[in-house]
Amino acid sequence: MRREGLCAACNAAKTVDERQSILEQLLGSVGELVRIRASFHCDYGYNIRLGNDTFVDFGAVFLDVAPITIGAHVRIGPNVQLLTPVPELDAERRRAGWSKALPITIGDNVWLGGGVIVCPGVNIGENTVVGAGAVVTKDLPPGVLGLGSPARVIRKLS
Repeated sequence: MRREGLCAACNAAKTVDERQSILEQLLGSVGELVRIRASFHCDYGYNIRLGNDTFVDFGAVFLDVAPITIGAHVRIGPNVQLLTPVPELDAERRRAGWSKALPITIGDNVWLGGGVIVCPGVNIGENTVVGAGAVVTKDLPPGVLGLGSPARVIRKLS
């Protein structure tokens, strides 16, 4: 309930200062000059850590059952999903409510284009760009361009 109220308040905030104050209550850690545009949704909030000068555009969904760590100077496009829950494949265990999650880590100076989905357990290296609509199912190294579904390295960036 606390998380729902804080997300709603964050999304309704009229000023940058008001939104920043709410984010500091909602999230585990918020660096300086962090900007998150409404609407923003998360599971718990306290498992999310955002580095300095990070920007999150409209429609972000961060399912933070496990930790989500985002570096400094990161740009996250509209409708990006960071998904830590891992589906239980065994039907009986799923019915019984078993679940697990794996952390997501995004390095400094990463750009995630619009509609990117980052799957559980993925690490994206610093200075990497992930193109719009990509589904990142495996780690991407530092300094590359990743595109597609599933995302794959297209080339190194200089």
